[in-house]
Amino acid sequence: MAQQPRLLARLHWLGHDAFRIDGPPVIYLDPWQVPAGAPQADLILISHEHFDHCSPQDIDRLRRPDTVIVGSPAAAAKIKGAKAMRAGDRLAVLGVEIEAVPAYNVNKPFHPKAAGGLGFILTIEGECLYFAGDTDFIPEMKAIRCDIALLPVSGTYVMTAEEAAEAARAIAPKVAIPMHYGAGVAGTAADAERFRDLYEGMVVILQPER
Repeated sequence: MAQQPRLLARLHWLGHDAFRIDGPPVIYLDPWQVPAGAPQADLILISHEHFDHCSPQDIDRLRRPDTVIVGSPAAAAKIKGAKAMRAGDRLAVLGVEIEAVPAYNVNKPFHPKAAGGLGFILTIEGECLYFAGDTDFIPEMKAIRCDIALLPVSGTYVMTAEEAAEAARAIAPKVAIPMHYGAGVAGTAADAERFRDLYEGMVVILQPER
């Protein structure tokens, strides 16, 4: 069996699409309904402006004066001091390389490409993590290579488990991790389990940290 990425041990799922990567630096992805007592952030990344991804209340609890906050243009507009990124932009923050990539729907209306929603590719200590954001299986995914892929699986607003398995085959990460379920927005643990059953590669289903 291939060795798991070291970064996996630092990754915590907070439910829905929210993740924390232990530091240094401490990184949050789409923090929403973050548990009390969570460590403060060095870097916060926001994929798009919807309430379950861009939560000013959570961000205010996590940020310090020097916290770097990066998001899509619409998300950055909702957060004081946030930097806007667009698909194709690259940024280096605290030793982390950030590449913004597209995230959008192809067969539903909730996340049009023109809205500028993002996924992020993070390179941390030589390993690469792809956070897909709210997206369908889009052509741009075929060019992505990473060690860990965080992929939505719930359907309704994002990919179904079947579509996420197709995306994972195209990306071929060392580890695929399902997200976007179990928070009352869309999807349940059954979607994550179906994704695991459908995809032939390594799938890790994280338990939410509450």
